[in-house]
Amino acid sequence: MAVQEKTVTIGKLTWFYREAEPLNPREKPPVLLLHGLPAQSYSWRDVMKTLAENGFRAIAPDWPGFGYSDKPDRRDFAYTPDAYVTALEAFLDELQLSLVSMVAQGFVGSAGVQYALRHPDRVDRLAIFNAPVSKTAKLPWKMKQLGMPLMGQMMTQDPLLVDRTLEGGGGYRVEDGDLDVYRRPFLKSSDAGRSLFTIVQNLKVPAVAAEIEAGLAQWDNPLMLAWGDRDPWLPITDAEALAKSLSGAELVRLEETGHYPQEDWHEKVSDALNRFLRRQE
Repeated sequence: MAVQEKTVTIGKLTWFYREAEPLNPREKPPVLLLHGLPAQSYSWRDVMKTLAENGFRAIAPDWPGFGYSDKPDRRDFAYTPDAYVTALEAFLDELQLSLVSMVAQGFVGSAGVQYALRHPDRVDRLAIFNAPVSKTAKLPWKMKQLGMPLMGQMMTQDPLLVDRTLEGGGGYRVEDGDLDVYRRPFLKSSDAGRSLFTIVQNLKVPAVAAEIEAGLAQWDNPLMLAWGDRDPWLPITDAEALAKSLSGAELVRLEETGHYPQEDWHEKVSDALNRFLRRQE
């Protein structure tokens, strides 16, 4: 099943996104897959193929400032969680996606969870993979230093930061051909590093995590927390504690995967998602 590469311009902002169309579509909402920091929609490439093979339309955008989407100046795009929630709403409106199943991973991917909690009428199901969902969540030093003045401005211009972060999140080696895709925006322009520096400065992890934890307590639609148990930054114990406090939440332990489970072991992520999306309520 081929994954197509597309762009859409909304106002002054051009989004890059990937889409996989099923041959035999189910009567189910499209699945929107959101990446974390410092990844791209490319991280969902294999999961998207499996979803399409199982009858689901799958769409994965590069967030503004990431991958192959626009990287506007901070004066034109605030790079705050609220700015990402607003931009995501405009993206869904432009693609006429009035109802989706939301899949969100990692820091920045958490903006998709915020969107779901603020617009529950537009999200049929919510799946969260290794994202800040508890007030105990903290930005790891490996990422925090990317937003520090001077040091962060230098570090974010180094394309190898992608290697160190993606591989540091789970301990697995990412293939060179895949790393080439992740590195390319940093090699092409300094805008990628400048955007990343600004993004890290504006993550507001404590406030975002508190909003998510409180909002999930009121969430009535199907919910899955799927966690790579080798995540060194957001431990599975936090997800387990949260799941116990939520009525009807499904917790899936993804053994031997890390912070980026879709990159570490996409088969396990695909299996968990297919079961969740096909489950009758």
